[in-house]
Formats: sequence, structure tokens, C-alpha cells
Amino acid sequence: MAVVLLPRSLVALFPGTPRRVDAEGASVAEVLRALDARVPGMWDRLCDAGPVLRAHINVYVAGQPAELETAVEDAATIHVIPAVSGG
Repeated sequence: MAVVLLPRSLVALFPGTPRRVDAEGASVAEVLRALDARVPGMWDRLCDAGPVLRAHINVYVAGQPAELETAVEDAATIHVIPAVSGG
């Protein structure tokens, strides 16, 4: 089971959702689908049609940049990080 670490800006949209969530899956896509089953609407906040990760969402598995098809080992840590912009 993977540990998914979510940003405060995202969990604020889903009251009661913890920042650290355990979810199962062999790929990032499967983990995010499992997360969406627990927190309906999460998939749509993270992914666009295709499916692909939204342009402003960065995902890291075990500290390495990842895409939806990236494999997830048991007990991996997945960070979901929104892009920061400004001037």
C-alpha cells in the first residue's frame, strides 16, 4: 500500500480529507483511482482527459518525477505537489 501525501491547497477542497492517505495500486493511475474512490472528485482535480496529469500537478514516487503510468512499489511514498507560479 502506498502513502499519498497531499498538499493543503488540495485537501482544503475536500473537507475532512487528511493530508496523508494510504491507497493501493500498481501504478500512479491506480493509486489515484483508489484515492478517488475514497475522496470522490479527487481524480478530476488531478487529471485531465487522456488521461494525463494536469499541467499544474507534479507527482513524485519515491522522490522521482512520475506520470500516471509510473509503477508504484508497495510502501512507496507519493507526493502530489501543485505547481507554484507568481511574479
